[in-house]
Amino acid sequence: MSNAERRTKNDLKPIKKFVGCIIMQTSSNLPFRSVLILFFFLVSFPLIAQEIPALEEFNRTRLDYNRSGMLILGSWAIGNMVWGGIGASKTTGEVKAFHQMNLYWNAVNLAIAGFGYYQATKEVPGTDFWATMEAQQSIEKILLVNAALDVSYMAGGLYMKERGLRTENSRLVGFGKSVILQGAFLMAFDAVMYGFHQAHGKEIPGLIQNVSLGLSGVNFRMNF
Repeated sequence: MSNAERRTKNDLKPIKKFVGCIIMQTSSNLPFRSVLILFFFLVSFPLIAQEIPALEEFNRTRLDYNRSGMLILGSWAIGNMVWGGIGASKTTGEVKAFHQMNLYWNAVNLAIAGFGYYQATKEVPGTDFWATMEAQQSIEKILLVNAALDVSYMAGGLYMKERGLRTENSRLVGFGKSVILQGAFLMAFDAVMYGFHQAHGKEIPGLIQNVSLGLSGVNFRMNF
C-alpha cells in the first residue's frame, strides 16, 4: 500500500465519525439540503478540504467559553477558600468540618481552573476541520464524564452525612454537607457548560456548506 493510499484510508476514520454524528442529531424527516450535504460527504471522503477559514471564529468562541468557565470555577474556588478559612478558624464541630472541606475541595478546584485557563489561552484557534471536530467532541465528552462524577460526589456526600448522623460523628456530617454542596455546584456548572458547547457545536454543519474541493488541479465549490 502506498503512502497516499495509507493516508486516504486514515482520513476516512474521522469523516465516518462526523457522518455518524450528523445522522444521530437529525430527525428522519430531513430537508433536501441536509440530505444533499450528507450525500456529498459520503461520496467525497478524500476530496474534502481540511482547511475551512470559518472554523477559526468557531474555535475562538469555543475557547472563549472554556476561558469564561475556568474564570467562574476559579472565582468559586477562591470564594470558598476564603469563606472556608475564616469559617474554620471561628467555629467548632460540624460547622468547622464543613468549612474545612470547602477549603480543601476548592484548593483542587482552583488548580484545575488555573490549568484549564492556561490551556484555553495557550491554544490558537485553527481552521483544520478534523482538529476542530476532535476538540469539539472532546470537550463535550469531558463535560459529560464530569457530570457523572458530580452525581457520585453528591451520593458520597449523602452517605457521609447519613453515616455521621448514625454514628453521631459531627465531623463526618460536616464533611458530607460540604461534599453535597460542592457536587451540586459542579453539576450545575458542567450542565451549563455542556449546554453552551453542544449548542455551539451544532453550528459546524452550517459552516461547511461551502466547501472547496481539489481534484487533478481543478477546484470546485458547492453552493446552496
